[in-house]
Amino acid sequence: QVQLVESGGGLVQTGGSLRLSCAASGRTFSTSTMGWFRQAPGKEREFVASISWNFGITYYADSVKGRFTISKDNAKNTGYPQMNSLKPEDTAVYYCVANRHMPVRLTAGDAANDWGQGTQVTVSS
Repeated sequence: QVQLVESGGGLVQTGGSLRLSCAASGRTFSTSTMGWFRQAPGKEREFVASISWNFGITYYADSVKGRFTISKDNAKNTGYPQMNSLKPEDTAVYYCVANRHMPVRLTAGDAANDWGQGTQVTVSS
């Protein structure tokens, strides 16, 4: 029901920054959660961060706390993960997701997830 278009990935050096974006269309996010997962080669998709659209409450995986910050533009239905102090371990394809059930915790296998196409983030040493 929701279409997500994401962008902002690229190649950066260790310690650098990237700002991703995830633009949603099809419905509003007043009762939805927008989040991000990442998947590195040979690894399972893992949760990165999320934001509840109506409350603006954010959650971050322990691995990115203090380095990633989510903001949003309600008029554009777009979320922006600001990714600072990037590490090689952050290298992955990043996927944004929207879930209309507004779960407390996003899981990759939730059938209610609508997924973006993914954007590659590569952090070189």
